[in-house]
Amino acid sequence: MTGGKTGFNACIEKKEAIMRVLFWYCDRFAWQPTLKTLDDAPEATPMACDQAVVAFIHVEPADVVDGSSAETKLVKNAKWLARKWETREVVLHSFTHLGEAKAEPAAAGTLIDRVQQRLDAAGYLAVKTPYGYFNDLALQAPGHPLARIYKEF
Repeated sequence: MTGGKTGFNACIEKKEAIMRVLFWYCDRFAWQPTLKTLDDAPEATPMACDQAVVAFIHVEPADVVDGSSAETKLVKNAKWLARKWETREVVLHSFTHLGEAKAEPAAAGTLIDRVQQRLDAAGYLAVKTPYGYFNDLALQAPGHPLARIYKEF
């Protein structure tokens, strides 16, 4: 192919966000840290949430560059779905399996931290599953059209 940049490099240059998120509404969502994947990850404990929106977040390199709108869109979409389900609980779960390109772990973790802070500041109870771990997951979700929503932005 000739002329201009294509694919990933063009995406970064244009600063297009290509974050992928699979949202679930869960009657119950629980996790148990099982395998540490990042050496500097802090010790983690199991936890569970009831009546929560759970965001399975795949952060790509373009999502963490200056000017990306991915963070804001993630916050807005999480709040929208939480309002639809009349809940204030949002679980943020790093899930790097929705695409091939992955942001550096530190940058992805920082973005998720900022999303948590923004949701908390807006009156939501935002929690994160342990970052830097594979977790055993248990979820119970209703069979409803708004219980599973996939977004790219």
